[in-house]
Amino acid sequence: MFQIIFSDMSAAEMARLPKPLQLEIMSEFQVMPEDLDFGEGGEKFGALRRGSETFYRFRTRDYRIYFQKTDGGVVVRRVLHRNTLQDFLFRANLPVGEDEALQDSAAFWKLIDEGAGSRRKD
Repeated sequence: MFQIIFSDMSAAEMARLPKPLQLEIMSEFQVMPEDLDFGEGGEKFGALRRGSETFYRFRTRDYRIYFQKTDGGVVVRRVLHRNTLQDFLFRANLPVGEDEALQDSAAFWKLIDEGAGSRRKD
């Protein structure tokens, strides 16, 4: 069974959104194992690398979902609005592509690591 698991932080970020928006975002966040097996996520997902780890980014509406692939599915680490200060700082005047700039940013990885602490158990 393929599961989508939210870290406590990403679940809290989703919970702050209005319920209809949560449903819209989740209906668009369709991810299957084969989607992540071709290259670095194909056209549907951005990919960022840190050491041997690969993180994926999915854009939907005004939100960015950052997640990792696991043996049984994916773990969502963060759900960020595209107009946050962090989002702006990462994307403003970048001389390289968005994914390349993000993967080289220590501030970005700190933001992602904050969402790694624990997984929700429902």
